[in-house]
Amino acid sequence: MPGPAFLSGDTVSLHTVSRADLYFIQQHANDPRVWHSLAKAAPVNELQEEQWYESWSDSDDVRLLIRVDGESVGFISLSDFDTVHGSGTLGYWIAPDHWGNGYATEAVSLICDYGFGHRRLHKLIAYVYDFNTGSQRVLENLGFTKEGHLRDGGFIDHEYVDLLLYGVLEDEWRAAQS
Repeated sequence: MPGPAFLSGDTVSLHTVSRADLYFIQQHANDPRVWHSLAKAAPVNELQEEQWYESWSDSDDVRLLIRVDGESVGFISLSDFDTVHGSGTLGYWIAPDHWGNGYATEAVSLICDYGFGHRRLHKLIAYVYDFNTGSQRVLENLGFTKEGHLRDGGFIDHEYVDLLLYGVLEDEWRAAQS
């Protein structure tokens, strides 16, 4: 059972993760439709998922379940905080059965508002494989700009693939939301 809602939008809410939620995360981390986009090359077992969860206590990262109508539909994080330069890295995934419903867009919007409004960040970045056009659309629709193209930045399914770097500055974010 997930923890309480930390952030809420019109459709999605972002909840703290409990130990009981690890099965949902593990199940989707091992789904090829999800792990291809996460740069995971090996399956994740229950013990590894548990160790990952336990490591959170030593981290300032924000990790939340994306939920709709009481059902977990994805995961989102804000990590790699650089307090000198005011930046953080965004990561997210949606369970394949819930793709195309706008859940990622709303969840990313909520976490961006949080990052800029509560963590005093100046810039958020996200990395996306070039084949993940859905995720590119999410970021572009929210005002992110493609800032870099890392040729052969990842290795997925026996081939090198390009990795795209997206970023948004706080003032750009605020302007795009007006």
